[in-house]
Amino acid sequence: MARFAVELVFAPDRDNLLATRPSHREYIASLVEKGVVLAGGPFADDAGAMIVYEIADEAALKEVIAADPYTAASVVAEWKIREWNVVTGLWLTD
Repeated sequence: MARFAVELVFAPDRDNLLATRPSHREYIASLVEKGVVLAGGPFADDAGAMIVYEIADEAALKEVIAADPYTAASVVAEWKIREWNVVTGLWLTD
C-alpha cells in the first residue's frame, strides 16, 4: 500500500462548494470506514483542503478521486497528488 497526501485547491464558486460539501463528506466518511482515507479536512482559510489516502497505487487513487462528488461538481480547481513516505509518527507500519 502507498500513502498519498493530496491537496485540493477549491474553485472560486463558493455556492457550489457549500452545496456539494455534504455529499463529499459522506463519500470521504465511507472511505475512512474502508481504511482508504487516514485524515482529511479543509485548511483554516477554506481555500482548499488536504486528504491523506492509503491505497494500492496512484491509478487506484485517481479512480477514488474521480468518484468524489467534488469532481463531478467541479468544486476542485486542482488536485495536487504527492506520494508520501511517512518516516515518523503514528501512521508508521512495519
